[in-house]
Amino acid sequence: MRILNLVHQYLPERVGGTELYTEAISAEMAARGHEVAVFYRSDRPERGVERREDGAVTVVAASAGAMSPAQRFLATYRNPALHESFARFLDDFRPDVVHVQHMMGLPASLAEELRRRGIPYVITLWDFWWRCANAQLLTNYSQEICAGPARTYLNCARCAAARAGHPNLLPALPALAPLMAQRNRALSAVVDGAARLIAPTEFVRRWYAGHGFPAERLATLAPALAYTGALPSQQAPRPFRALYIGGLSAQKGVHALVEAFGGVEGDAELLIAGDETADPQYSQRLRALAGKRVRFLGRLDRAGVWAALAAADVVAVPTLWYETYSFVISEAFAAGLPVLASRLGPIADRVRDGEDGLLLPSGDVAAWRAALQALVDSPERLARLREGVRPPQTLLRHADELESLLAAVR
Repeated sequence: MRILNLVHQYLPERVGGTELYTEAISAEMAARGHEVAVFYRSDRPERGVERREDGAVTVVAASAGAMSPAQRFLATYRNPALHESFARFLDDFRPDVVHVQHMMGLPASLAEELRRRGIPYVITLWDFWWRCANAQLLTNYSQEICAGPARTYLNCARCAAARAGHPNLLPALPALAPLMAQRNRALSAVVDGAARLIAPTEFVRRWYAGHGFPAERLATLAPALAYTGALPSQQAPRPFRALYIGGLSAQKGVHALVEAFGGVEGDAELLIAGDETADPQYSQRLRALAGKRVRFLGRLDRAGVWAALAAADVVAVPTLWYETYSFVISEAFAAGLPVLASRLGPIADRVRDGEDGLLLPSGDVAAWRAALQALVDSPERLARLREGVRPPQTLLRHADELESLLAAVR
């Protein structure tokens, strides 16, 4: 098969679960003899297309110039430059099937182009962007979990105003609401044209089915990366170490973790790995909260991630939103580490409370502090949790299932 992965951003410009998965599954499919390419929107300020070869995978980075958050939002409606770049690459690559990983900042017209050419496509629902412009079902004005767009879209308009820095711009909400509704109509057309819709967890499948997505075309397919890291090192006595790896932004709940750790007594450290330049204001807030026992590791490459895991005792996932999968949990389990995680959405299905980790109330500083303190005070309990850790889904098994799905729709 000739497989094209369409994604909103990609390595090395951006690093996240979707980007790492796209890289991993592209390489695996190429290793199986398929011709594979990745097309993504680049953040480069210079307009144009750059093409490179990553091993056996062709990677095309198309830029329409640097985009502000507002411009990324508006690109959904129309962006002729990105559309033209995509159409030209379709002429060249001629894919049998397109796997849409994400389309934030890309025009909905790309799907129209695929339908016009008779090229089937599938969509993986990595977050809630297809229904929530904020992507995370977390309101910008109150940082509370949202049920999704209301019939009038006034709640979405309020969220957009807050994201733009005008949370009190209430008189403008009736004017913004139709724009939000139009966005969802455009994306609904993209969804309607998809041959299959892939949910990474059963929670995500149920959520989208309950919000109007066709249940008969929704499939749950647990994703995976290549987990090649070493098990935690059993060296000379050292402090208990909790590790956070991921984005440094408010919805990730890192501030609650740092605040909770500040009250933990005993020989313990908190390691935080993440790009501090992505949200400098939030990163400054974290450093202001952090004491001497909190170490910031910065943005890690893949080798650095495994080195950090090998030096840790537990991995913390203190998210405030419905993470749709969390590859960090899989990496922790691959390294033999238990996970402390928020009892929210799919995360609550992935961590077995009291067996391979602990599920805690999201944002509850006291509860997180108590859980961390209990593990510091009881190495035996930590050892029992570690014994309960099971290997995560493998990339080979996931690729087998995805390969069959793509072959069925081509």
